[in-house]
Amino acid sequence: MPIETIGTPALWLGFSTLVLGCLALDLGVFQREAHVVGNREALRWSVFWISLAMAFNIFVYFRFGRQVALEFLTGFLIEKALSVDNLFVFVLIFSAFSVPPRLYHRVLFWGILGAFVMRGIFIGMGAALVQNFAWILYVFGAFLVITGLRMFVHDDEDMHPDNNPMVRMFRRFIPVTTDFHETSFVTRHNGRVHATPLLVVLVAIEASDVIFAVDSIPAVFAITDDPFIVYTSNVFAILGLRALYFLLANSISQFHYLRYGLAAVLTFIGAKMLAEHYVQVSIGVSLGIVAVLITGSVLASLALDRADERGAD
Repeated sequence: MPIETIGTPALWLGFSTLVLGCLALDLGVFQREAHVVGNREALRWSVFWISLAMAFNIFVYFRFGRQVALEFLTGFLIEKALSVDNLFVFVLIFSAFSVPPRLYHRVLFWGILGAFVMRGIFIGMGAALVQNFAWILYVFGAFLVITGLRMFVHDDEDMHPDNNPMVRMFRRFIPVTTDFHETSFVTRHNGRVHATPLLVVLVAIEASDVIFAVDSIPAVFAITDDPFIVYTSNVFAILGLRALYFLLANSISQFHYLRYGLAAVLTFIGAKMLAEHYVQVSIGVSLGIVAVLITGSVLASLALDRADERGAD
């Protein structure tokens, strides 16, 4: 039985062309030279990527109707919120490998490009499972609830990127130089091809995205089982992740309660999937609850930070 989707071949081709064109413009024109991305530049790119996502949402609204547009918007918000958790890990990875700030954008660009491929594979597998085994949604729901509850006590500081199995395997089979070679991922050393530390960092980022995708993709399947909506909401959410990193990298540690907000989102979405047969929660209500949980955790974090500043004075 074929998977039902609004994504015609023309839509898939048009969407892929749009995304790849924007990425080529980003890397080939605006980011041709490696440099430290400032707050103004990061803010401009953040506004651009979010505006592009909203323009796509408007297209979906007029082409496919209010329900599908709400599904995309809710999926985008969930993915955007959960992708913020990646930022904590990015900070940790760059710190652990002592990556020069001017190289951050380059490694994040290729990391996110790889994430598109990996998430496409995961979404295709997830859609096939949902289509052929409807009960898998309950497995997804239970997994999200467990993951959400674990996030309440989990701390990213316990994670050591250099000890990641994928990174350790990479270093075991591929020689790595001790120094960075600007934006190069490989270089020649003593007549042999060696990976640079930047390639190891890229592997660490890709490995972390696989972990996050396992959490975030089932969450969107709680909103819609249309692979096109699941994939496009994922892609638009992570497209702006680089700009968001540069915008929030220096202050991300101040969002003390954001993790609890994200944990609550996962727990809510998982519970929604488990109770779908007994309690019907509309897309609009789900969107509102997710927005309240994320906004509340951010505001609580800012209030705590101001209280700490007053206490220090």
